[in-house]
Amino acid sequence: MKRLWLVFAQAVTVLLAAYFVVLTLKPQWLGRGGPVSGSTGTISILEAPATPAGTSAPLDSLRAAVQKAAPAVVSINTSTTTRNPQSGDPWFRFFFGDRGEQQQSGLGSGVIMSPEGYILTNNHVVEGADAIEVVLPDARSAVAKVIGTDPESDLAVLKINLDKLPVMVLGNSDQMQVGDRVLAIGNPFGVGQTVTSGIVSALGRNQLGINTFENFIQTDAAINPGNSGGALTDVYGNLMGINTAIYSRTGGSLGIGFAIPVSTAKQVMESIVKNGQVVRGWIGVEPGELTPELAQTFGVPSERGVIITGVLGGGPAAQAGIRPGDVITAVGGQPVRTVSELLTRISALPPGQAVAFAVQRRSDSVQVSVTPAQRPRPQRLPQR
Repeated sequence: MKRLWLVFAQAVTVLLAAYFVVLTLKPQWLGRGGPVSGSTGTISILEAPATPAGTSAPLDSLRAAVQKAAPAVVSINTSTTTRNPQSGDPWFRFFFGDRGEQQQSGLGSGVIMSPEGYILTNNHVVEGADAIEVVLPDARSAVAKVIGTDPESDLAVLKINLDKLPVMVLGNSDQMQVGDRVLAIGNPFGVGQTVTSGIVSALGRNQLGINTFENFIQTDAAINPGNSGGALTDVYGNLMGINTAIYSRTGGSLGIGFAIPVSTAKQVMESIVKNGQVVRGWIGVEPGELTPELAQTFGVPSERGVIITGVLGGGPAAQAGIRPGDVITAVGGQPVRTVSELLTRISALPPGQAVAFAVQRRSDSVQVSVTPAQRPRPQRLPQR
């Protein structure tokens, strides 16, 4: 009996000794952190075990949204051939040599909108490009064709021919509220696909001088050069906007970025795919914000609306009887308060169909029936 007890005691002693040796020298064998040496001694740090693949993410993680949206956000590489306008001058060639043609490259992002390969991006990303290459997150690439552009909203539609394309799910940007969390996905500075997060800082931003039609979502999610044309999504991975511009004094993100709402982007894309261009209504007026001084000058008692400071002769508004000094207060029963709202209301009107305009003319309120025409495409200035 004593012999058996002695064997048992020796076995326990050996096991305890082995345990302490392993704990000191190889703690990872026991699933524990290793020792960290410092000036005051050695401490042991406990590390959490790795999360098995396929398990749920932490409650505050945006992993699911990124996994849903990121595959449909692409990088866009452009190249443009330029030639010095003075290269034909023999004296220029004598002093500076034959510069010939030079290649300039550009960088941006885009969003795959349909399985057919339609991609939505910014017009300024592809404007003037001679060649456009689209690179997917799965490393596939394809040459893109420009289906159409809309400089007035700074949007463009491209198309690639690849199979099994990931497609972005569209959200409802009209339901967004200030304070909602959002993600910006794109390829800033060409470093590769990057995700940043923030909140909606403001809605309906306009009069920024960026586009003709402005109704931006403002966000503090970091947006940098190369993010243009990328996706702004909600926390569920649904597309809420197309990242377009930043306010910056240094060229980097200062926490003020702007995105075109997906409601606007979807209308532009559908019109380009269907008609090759965006079809907008136009009535030929020069609108201005109604100030108390202008209201007093023209004898208008109304405090809301948009004052017309000029009317194009022979245009739809002139034919309908709208005059300078009139204040448009509603279009098709929808009130207008700013120039931006008026332009948006008119641009959404189908050309050739008469619409009622509520007009304040001095002390009289009148209804005017206007038949809008198609808005002329903006004329590009000649290159110098």
